[in-house]
Amino acid sequence: QVQLVESGGGLVQAGGSLRLSCTVSGRSFSTYTMAWFRQAPGKEREFVAALRWGGGKTYYTNYTDSVKGRFTISRDNDKKMVYLQMNSLRPDDTAVYYCAASTQYGPTLAQYDYWGQGTQVTVSS
Repeated sequence: QVQLVESGGGLVQAGGSLRLSCTVSGRSFSTYTMAWFRQAPGKEREFVAALRWGGGKTYYTNYTDSVKGRFTISRDNDKKMVYLQMNSLRPDDTAVYYCAASTQYGPTLAQYDYWGQGTQVTVSS
């Protein structure tokens, strides 16, 4: 069983930055693909970024187009932590952000088996 707890959300002005963290408990953390999704009011939950460790210094990452160049996903396998560094935030980034874990690698919501409770990110204009 894997448990995920997000933190780091808050209110920020457009153009600002936030760093989300996800604390993971459970076995075999390093073998999981870790991802961030988000859900804005009245919208479906959408993929933001995913990261899979390929062994050694090899990592595989995937980002949705709207965050490329602004957001960076990273992980610390020793600490069992996942991060989402968000720069140049825009009002349309406002959403609840969820951390998720999967034994697969991909952007599809259904691929993810474990979810956190979410953390609110609000970007003011």
